[in-house]
Amino acid sequence: MAKFLFPSEYYNSTYSIDFEKYYRMGYRGLIFDIDNTLVPHNAMHDDRSRELFKRLKNIGYKICFVSNNKEPRVKEFNKEVGGDYIFKAGKPKSAGFKKAMIKMGTNTENTLFVGDQLFTDIWGANNAHLHSILVKQIDKKEEIQIVLKRIIEKPIIWLYLMHHKIKE
Repeated sequence: MAKFLFPSEYYNSTYSIDFEKYYRMGYRGLIFDIDNTLVPHNAMHDDRSRELFKRLKNIGYKICFVSNNKEPRVKEFNKEVGGDYIFKAGKPKSAGFKKAMIKMGTNTENTLFVGDQLFTDIWGANNAHLHSILVKQIDKKEEIQIVLKRIIEKPIIWLYLMHHKIKE
């Protein structure tokens, strides 16, 4: 049941992921959701996200943001990073993820996805056949439609955790 919503892995935070390990494993492209994955909803970069993207670029990753948000939000967030972005991606459809891989010159074998929601992020990454990493949301304050999805996510995450371990 609901295995299409199960992430490949589940971490407490984007900032606890060992991206160096994944690079050694052959991953070269990173696709990120933005809101509540990297920063609180509608926030811009903070010192922690700046340091992360500096580190990721130094490692050698190509980066693309895939968001259901409108272009001004995604473009402005990407400006500081200098990666690529897909706005109004239509997650959980796979098209935005596929466009991101084309922009980065990567494929399903060497691209990771990181996001905080099952019904858009993880479902979409799984539809695109990516290694999907779910992270806990950064901020509990969210729009009502997301709050309602979180309620439905809880039993699915519980089922996932019955068979897998969350990583620090």
